Amino acid sequence: MADVQVGVVRNFFAKLSVAAIEVTGGEFQVGDVLWFKGYTTDFKEEVQSIQEEKEAITKAVKGQLVGVQVKERVREKDLVYKVAD
Repeated sequence: MADVQVGVVRNFFAKLSVAAIEVTGGEFQVGDVLWFKGYTTDFKEEVQSIQEEKEAITKAVKGQLVGVQVKERVREKDLVYKVAD
């Protein structure tokens, strides 16, 4: 199974190291590996937590705007893929 695009980065909060992701297709959950890909961004990371409106959730689905803590900087318009198992 190929990697699937699940969203796009809409903002990055540097002090918290949180990516705001608009989920545009599919879904992902805590424990999944996401691949952040952009002009200068290219890294994979396991999802440790997801928040929506400052509330912890375990799964993000199409149409949501969620926050995911990341270890590296991401940029607006970076694409987000769910890495296939």
